[in-house]
Amino acid sequence: MIMTKDIVRAAFFGMAVAFVLSCSTPTNIAYFQDATDAAVLTPAHPQTIRLKPMDQVSIIVNSRDPQVTAMFNLPYYTNRIGTQQTLTSSAGTGSTLSTASSISGYTVDSDGNVDFPVIGQIHLSGLTREEAERHIKELLIESKQIKDPVVTVEFMNLGFSVLGEVARPGRYKIDRDRFTLLDAIGLAGDLTINGERESVTLVRHDGKKDHVYKVNLLDLEQVYQSPAFYLQQGDVIYVKPNDKRIRESTINGNNVRSTSFWISLSSLVTSVTSLIINVARK
Repeated sequence: MIMTKDIVRAAFFGMAVAFVLSCSTPTNIAYFQDATDAAVLTPAHPQTIRLKPMDQVSIIVNSRDPQVTAMFNLPYYTNRIGTQQTLTSSAGTGSTLSTASSISGYTVDSDGNVDFPVIGQIHLSGLTREEAERHIKELLIESKQIKDPVVTVEFMNLGFSVLGEVARPGRYKIDRDRFTLLDAIGLAGDLTINGERESVTLVRHDGKKDHVYKVNLLDLEQVYQSPAFYLQQGDVIYVKPNDKRIRESTINGNNVRSTSFWISLSSLVTSVTSLIINVARK
């Protein structure tokens, strides 16, 4: 009987150890675990978005003479964006179509140029938004068509994609010159609790080949030093599932963190204990 009790104790001790290990608190959830108070960090690879072939931009020219500047600006177009109910008379209501106006854009061609009114071909590939504004302004002044132009260039189709273990995977728009990986994660609703924070992957195409970067979000300094800190148009971010998520996605889900595992283990221990007791009694 002493041997039987020892075996039962050992079985229950093993269950207790497995339970404690399965319920241990993970240490790889919180971001920036190396951050210190009042730390000052400078990105090692400061990058501003530069235009590439197939990018779309709006170019708006303004001056004191609206008639002159009108020939440099593309027409606005109207989008139908839905219906709204409006009161038409005391007899009832009617529906009206809500519309919004948008400026037409230019697409940078495969040679890096846009075909601009009056001026003709303007090379924009490789320029930042501000550099493009200055370049177009100089060309307008050189053309002697306009003396005091104010040129505004805005991105239209620049974006990035976020895949994997985030709250809202999808494609998002880049709306400013410097857009960071942290901005991207914020737009996607942050990583889920099952996202692998120590190895976030960013894939970047430079026009000729793809570059792959791995970023550890637990290490603030490493995040700032990574070439992936500032996003470029077309970047793809992938957050892979952590080990817990992978185990949960097994065919039968029978792992140390699942309910079925503990039911199976309890049943096994009960059966073994009963068998041992019956054998001991004989």
